Amino acid sequence: MSMTSERTTYEREPQTVAVKEEGEKEAHTNAVPSCDDIGFFHEVVFVLCMCCGQLFSQAAVAQAIAATKGIADTFGVEDSPGEQAWFTASFSSTVGTFILASGKFGDMFGYKRMYITGVLWFGLWSLICGFSAYAKSAVFFDVCRALQGAGSALLFPNGVAVLGHYYPPGSMKKNIVMCLFGAAAPSGFNIGALFSSLFDIKTWWPWTFWACGIASVCLAVLSYLFVPKKIGTPSRNEPFDWIGSTLGISGLILFNFAWNQGSNVGWHVVYNYVLLIVSVGLVVAFAVVEVYLKHPIVPIKALKGEPAFVLGCIAAGWSCFGIWLYYTFQWSYYVDNVNAVVASVQFIPCSIAGFTAALTTAYLLHKVPSSFVMMLSMGAFFAGITIMGTRHVGQTYWGQKFVSCLIQPFGMDMSFPAATIILSNHFPPSKQGIAASLVATVQNYSVALGLGFAGTVEKYKTQHLPQTFESKLLGIRVAFYMGMGLAGLGVVFSVIGGILQWKEDRQKAEAGRNEKATEARHEEI
Repeated sequence: MSMTSERTTYEREPQTVAVKEEGEKEAHTNAVPSCDDIGFFHEVVFVLCMCCGQLFSQAAVAQAIAATKGIADTFGVEDSPGEQAWFTASFSSTVGTFILASGKFGDMFGYKRMYITGVLWFGLWSLICGFSAYAKSAVFFDVCRALQGAGSALLFPNGVAVLGHYYPPGSMKKNIVMCLFGAAAPSGFNIGALFSSLFDIKTWWPWTFWACGIASVCLAVLSYLFVPKKIGTPSRNEPFDWIGSTLGISGLILFNFAWNQGSNVGWHVVYNYVLLIVSVGLVVAFAVVEVYLKHPIVPIKALKGEPAFVLGCIAAGWSCFGIWLYYTFQWSYYVDNVNAVVASVQFIPCSIAGFTAALTTAYLLHKVPSSFVMMLSMGAFFAGITIMGTRHVGQTYWGQKFVSCLIQPFGMDMSFPAATIILSNHFPPSKQGIAASLVATVQNYSVALGLGFAGTVEKYKTQHLPQTFESKLLGIRVAFYMGMGLAGLGVVFSVIGGILQWKEDRQKAEAGRNEKATEARHEEI
């Protein structure tokens, strides 16, 4: 991909990459009302409904992180870091696992229908998550969180598709609504963390899930009333990849389960490493099947060279982010000894930094290669977790923690668009929508997987030590070190990806010069 004349359409319009499909120009004209005829109030509520899907998903991540201590006390697992990590990992693992299949369901049955289905499913299991407090079972709560995540998986791809198909490519409105959709993520986390911590301290933590369930029902009603009809054309001409989806989903769930359960019960338990071996076999079978299927859910053949390293960057960077997020809250509770509300308020600068990062990324993608933006994002992940992980006990918030909260969002908001652009340039036109969904899959899945890695390291470094402040501090430290290692791996992958992109640019430029020289010789003859 070249920086000048060879720059692709996806680099000029980074916000629209995720939804560029064949026939998209016709797709937006069928909506009722169309984007030209819709009223101002109607449009505001419509866009707000779509952004709320993203906001609710990120708020759900924060629900269990901010109220970890209260939830752990209810289920009697306050001395089990592995059990506590499951509160978050169970949600993120199913979000990441089901996103690709959810996007395909939207193509087949309609984006609006699947979006509303996702909101209602998310709301139902949010309510059940709250009522699970009466069951006194951490395992049941984890299962409810996983099913809540399955609803959230329907929101992202179908929300993006609704907005992308409604507004014409390259329009100013489309750019604005896509930016608003992206900006809802950090705000959603902050809102979720604040409400979760307030309910935990002032009333009881289940109220954060009950409130989320009630809000989801309201969102579903508003979406039904205000989201325009006939956005996109449902098509069942291309069959759903049931074989690949079953193998892929089963393999990913078991792989994630093995790693997160390993940090809970230890790797000496036989079923844990048996499940790990089975999961690897299923993922390998998935990759083999996808190569030979006519309509695969993931175009495996396109994931060679640079795309493979880009997905490696996303996996490493977002694993680091999950560790940073979870263990920064743990530091607040157990080292700084502050309550959940204060810990949540300390993350508010992330929203401002995230919005700034989104604007900066949109500008940079017009000026420099996407691989360079990816390197910057991996550098931000590494710097952010290193600054937080080396913070000394008793330091003021305005020292390293504040700086870390300003830097880390740049890793988040730079990596996603850069990765989407790079993958889009390697996918055929009919598979452009898969690029963003694939990146989102790896992104969400890696958050849960990173917690499994960090939890395993924490367990084996502290399991033979007495339960003291020093042992808890050591556990948090080594988890941060694990995150630093993953972020460093992401930096290495980004450099390799950048070199591959540079070589590809040179080959394209040389091919272009040779073609012009050949044409010039033909004209002379």
